[in-house]
Amino acid sequence: MSRSSKKGPYIDEKLLQKVLALRKDEKKIIKTWARHSSVSPEMVGHTFGVHNGKDFVPVYVSEDMVGHKLGEFSATTKFIRHGGKMQKALEAGAEQKEAAKVEQTKPVAKK
Repeated sequence: MSRSSKKGPYIDEKLLQKVLALRKDEKKIIKTWARHSSVSPEMVGHTFGVHNGKDFVPVYVSEDMVGHKLGEFSATTKFIRHGGKMQKALEAGAEQKEAAKVEQTKPVAKK
């Protein structure tokens, strides 16, 4: 369920103060735990360190991110891979192609 349009988007007050205090030309990462905070137009051009439960993921805010939540851009789970015979066969084929490329790019030694 979304927030009432009468109230407007939720933006963490401390986070907004930090953004307004920082100049556009400063390249400083603003660390935050406020994943539920919405991205506002004032945040465009800044980099945020959004906490994902373990560490801070750097998120550079662009214009098309306005209106979304900061937590959407910092995944909390790490995708490893799907298992199964089909996946193993695909990975083996990719390794063989990689090895063939390396063999082709090696220079031939002259005697």
